Amino acid sequence: MKIKNYLFFLMILSACTPRSGEPRQDGIWRGELAVADNKQAPFLFEVKNADTDSTTVTLINGEERVLLKNVGYFADTAVIFIESFDALIATKILKDSMDGHFFKNYLENDAGIPFKAERGKTSRFEPVARPTSVPIDGKWDVFFIGGQSDTSRNVGIFTTENQIVTGSILTNSGDLRFLEGIVTEDGVKLSAFSGLSPYLIEIRFLDKNTFEGEFYTAKSKTKLTGIRNDRAALNDAYSLAKMKPGVDRLHFQLPNMERESVSLNDGRYKGKVLIVSILGSWCPNCIDEAKFLAPWYKENKDRGVEILGLSFERKDDFDYAKETVNRLKKAEDIRYDILFAGKAAPATIAEVLPEIENFSSYPTTIFIDKQGKVRKIHTGFSGPATGLFYREFQAEFNALVDSLLAE
Repeated sequence: MKIKNYLFFLMILSACTPRSGEPRQDGIWRGELAVADNKQAPFLFEVKNADTDSTTVTLINGEERVLLKNVGYFADTAVIFIESFDALIATKILKDSMDGHFFKNYLENDAGIPFKAERGKTSRFEPVARPTSVPIDGKWDVFFIGGQSDTSRNVGIFTTENQIVTGSILTNSGDLRFLEGIVTEDGVKLSAFSGLSPYLIEIRFLDKNTFEGEFYTAKSKTKLTGIRNDRAALNDAYSLAKMKPGVDRLHFQLPNMERESVSLNDGRYKGKVLIVSILGSWCPNCIDEAKFLAPWYKENKDRGVEILGLSFERKDDFDYAKETVNRLKKAEDIRYDILFAGKAAPATIAEVLPEIENFSSYPTTIFIDKQGKVRKIHTGFSGPATGLFYREFQAEFNALVDSLLAE
């Protein structure tokens, strides 16, 4: 992985002196990343095989496990590479603590987010003596106030077991992945870190059916409210992005990772049902979609169906895109082609896909029939963290493909 601040990290490493031989210790660590309003977003991770060439770090969020295999040491300093998101943690290591920063390598002159960790702490949040008796379990209509549109309905889905809360919040562009937290005296606290951005959510119940709270990221604080609703649902994901009036086909021509020009007129795609995934290798929900599409493709490709990815990356740089996209393809064992479509920006989307209006989300998935006509466009992706919503998506996806294949 290329490090933007390479000289900076060399200075850190060269300033370190070899340690006296005390081993860096395996086990569970509780980390914290700074977020807005002087808050800390806690998360858990596990270190294995410390002080060896095969050291691994695994980020833990509820049922999610994010394995990081590239960890470098020099004396009392470690660099934990988060290759999926072109990021890293550089930290000093003491006996049972870490102190460093989380850097996004793709940003110019990134100052980093303060990071610290303690070994042996297995609770994300400290339990309280008198937890609220109001359960958060079930579905909620969730509204972000002042962030997304105040009228945009999102869906919270949560489960509690032994005061530990897990779940996620779904938006029309995707979900917040695996949130984990604890019941507090007046509500719940939740957090997550899977390698891209730390999240912290603090909720206070107003009564048994409503709550208010705050959603924190590294740079922002957004108020949110919730209303209990067993029938909570998002807008129809197939009704948001559309083909422009009078248009029913796409006409892009883009390079794959071997710089070969690919279009929908190529023999590989003619006469087949085609699924086009608009993605970015930097996008967590796109990675979730790839985890679903990659094995699905291997099981179904002989049925007359193809998948094609259009990747919009952090930079308008083919060599950079080749590195990040091939890393994604290797990590998820993706066997279908992914094309480089340019930098992730509204203007680039409009240039590459001028036939589509109201594009709003990575990923967006386009379903094309055997005649080459666009039949459906699905905005966003509800991943495994959303439970029932993920299973519903899988059923709808398979039913739609089956119907197109039967035509």
